[in-house]
Amino acid sequence: MSSLEVRELEAFLVLAEELHFGRTGERLYVSQSRVSQLLRSLEGRIGAPLVERTSRRVSLTPLGESFLASLRPAYEALRSAVDEARAAARGVGGVLRIGFQGTVDDALAQAVALFQDRCPTCAIEVAEIALSDPFGPVRRKEVDCAVVLLPVAEDDLVLGPVFSRQPQTLAVSARHPLAARESVSAEELADCRLIGVHDSAPGYWRRVQAPRETPGGRPIPAGPLVNTLQEGLSLAAADRGAMLLCRSTAEHHSGRASLAFVPVEGLPDSLLGLVLRRDTVTPQARAFAQAVGETLAR
Repeated sequence: MSSLEVRELEAFLVLAEELHFGRTGERLYVSQSRVSQLLRSLEGRIGAPLVERTSRRVSLTPLGESFLASLRPAYEALRSAVDEARAAARGVGGVLRIGFQGTVDDALAQAVALFQDRCPTCAIEVAEIALSDPFGPVRRKEVDCAVVLLPVAEDDLVLGPVFSRQPQTLAVSARHPLAARESVSAEELADCRLIGVHDSAPGYWRRVQAPRETPGGRPIPAGPLVNTLQEGLSLAAADRGAMLLCRSTAEHHSGRASLAFVPVEGLPDSLLGLVLRRDTVTPQARAFAQAVGETLAR
């Protein structure tokens, strides 16, 4: 394909996300009229409209929806092939910035080591991500990718390898009535005030980290809201509420005498996933995602 044809495809893909010619032009660093020109040229090649435009809204035609479904994976595969070829030709250098929530477990540490072996000239920076802002650092390009608690349902982000399936654990004050128990059932959470996350995090994500009701439908009282893991653990130690954690995070903090960590039976396991931006995945992030996937497959 010529460069003009590729630009037409890029314009269509971005317009399909934004459904706004002005914002599409801003993302592509071209004028709104240039976006229209590229779209008309692409529609001319195909022979039918892909987009319906009125004074109020922009939407895809049925053909446009079908074309988008076929084009997006093909375009991503093409871009990935080019990125990988470039990286192989000159070696992946620069900086890989990884964000993470919770703790860096063995699987993630092995993936970092594998990436470093393959890309010795690439520096690695690791930054902890606040519980209340799981997707913001990736979205703002403060990090190239992030290891975050699932679920992830963000249109502008891509979920890569999923790993670290861990049972849930309840962090409570050492003085709490449940502190001496070997385990608790999910239904007993109705007798606890669960520490939650501030509403800067998406609602669907917060409700998984601090459920509002037990699997049997009993309401779970809401406890205080926090921004960070350390805030939550401090409140739990002060007996202001209880906090759900994955087992590996609980084990990492098990030396704190003011806290007890009690396994919870009957809740879905906690999962971590690697999240990347949909529109601009760096070669470093792509290579790291491959290293994570290969580490998990061993």
